[in-house]
Amino acid sequence: MSEGSVVQFAQRMSLLPPYLFGTINKLRMEKRAQGEDIIDLGMGNPTDPTPQAVTEKLCEVVKDPRNHRYPVASGLANLRREIARAYERDYGVHLDHESEVIGTIGSKEGISHMCLALVGPGDTVLVPTPAFPIHIYATIIAGGNAIGIPLTEDGEFAANIDSMCRSLYPKPKLLVLNFPHNPTGKVTTLELYREIVRLARQHRFMVIHDGAYSRITFDGYRAPSFLEADGALEVGVEFGSFSKSYNMAGWRIGYCVGNRQMVQALGRIKGYYDYGIFSAVQIAGIVALRHCSEDVMHQARIYEKRRDVLCDALKRLGWQVGKPRGGMFIWARMPDRFQEMGSLQFAMELIEKAGVAVAPGIGFGQEGEGFLRLALVENEHRLRQAVRQIKKAGFQSC
Repeated sequence: MSEGSVVQFAQRMSLLPPYLFGTINKLRMEKRAQGEDIIDLGMGNPTDPTPQAVTEKLCEVVKDPRNHRYPVASGLANLRREIARAYERDYGVHLDHESEVIGTIGSKEGISHMCLALVGPGDTVLVPTPAFPIHIYATIIAGGNAIGIPLTEDGEFAANIDSMCRSLYPKPKLLVLNFPHNPTGKVTTLELYREIVRLARQHRFMVIHDGAYSRITFDGYRAPSFLEADGALEVGVEFGSFSKSYNMAGWRIGYCVGNRQMVQALGRIKGYYDYGIFSAVQIAGIVALRHCSEDVMHQARIYEKRRDVLCDALKRLGWQVGKPRGGMFIWARMPDRFQEMGSLQFAMELIEKAGVAVAPGIGFGQEGEGFLRLALVENEHRLRQAVRQIKKAGFQSC
């Protein structure tokens, strides 16, 4: 702000650090404006097309003037009914579409508004780290305190949650989960969810599970729904998104399902903030749920092949990288000889010298320092090209 300016920010703005991914995006855009070909592995922004049946339905219904009016804020009844049917079909979970399902403008918006409904000054929220930024900062924006829990193996992770609940006063009010995990790709089992439900009952905390990547799984792994655990409907909700599974990122459509009190609280908040999702997009979303299961499986196979290509190529450079069983990212440790540089500077160097954009691990919290997140959004040829450019620029392990 300039001297003498009348503009005064809210105190919460001082709690929000600079958005580090914005630094990378700015440099990437500058390079592209100069005519350079930057291979962008930085953002989980699908480049593959939305299923044809979905786009055709949108083109059809967008012409109907009835769909040009304000939509139903909680989501069209038929969309909520279709989401409930999908949970019954895929997970054996029965949901009342009237009270336990609500449409959201993607999962990021829904989680943010849910935190406004649940969290206030003095409330504590537990978040596994490293973490997708909104999982932490939705709490901070709402006035609460976010406390990180290292994302370790399931048994140790649950034990750490139990320990923190016993040692903190006041006890945590909310736990945020995210599997398959962004950024690390870690997956989990139904057994962990059962233990989380037990702990939630014992320590009286609520649960939000961000399942945005639950349909993108590899090597025969099937990601369970948090709501499959007995008693989950009593303690928490699950968010889902059409963005990744159906390549509908720009359409901004998602949902929240689960505990009816939490769902209704989200509805109350959203009633003040937005008018819901464009009706034509909701109708197209119904088509996605009804008719595009094969498209989802096909897309998962595409990501699996890209995962193999990228991981194998990076390993040949001497990079330490594991093959995740879910999600659309590779979580790679920076070579030892570059660790002192830090992940943000290393990511900047990759753009400058190799023409490859990645997400620096520090953008996901201090626990992510020393790592990079690479999105599987480019085709196999471009992924191989990216690794060749990284090697040519001298960023191999030794």
